[in-house]
Amino acid sequence: MDATVVPGASRSPLPDEAFGTLPKLKLAAFLAGCGEADFATVADTCQIAAPTLSKAAVALEELGYVRVRKGHVGRRPRTWLSLTAKGRGAFERHLCALSALTAQGRAHQGDEETSESE
Repeated sequence: MDATVVPGASRSPLPDEAFGTLPKLKLAAFLAGCGEADFATVADTCQIAAPTLSKAAVALEELGYVRVRKGHVGRRPRTWLSLTAKGRGAFERHLCALSALTAQGRAHQGDEETSESE
């Protein structure tokens, strides 16, 4: 018997396309681990070029997932980034969806091994 994955056969949650690029995924993952971080720290730690990080932050801000706060430290302008409650929830659901896909893949592999031994 052929063990193929049938599209739409499972009603598992789907990954959030908002985190579909590596810079957005890195940004959300980093911010999920802290309350707020300054732009330069995020760029350096996540190894994302400043223009790319800016674009990712704006895209996630437009969805209501990231909060961008601007201010000054002394005379120097600073930008801080944080996940909103909506963004934190979306990222958690995204991680759960990825875990579900991994579990489905493992189950599918187990089905193939069972059918090969029959």
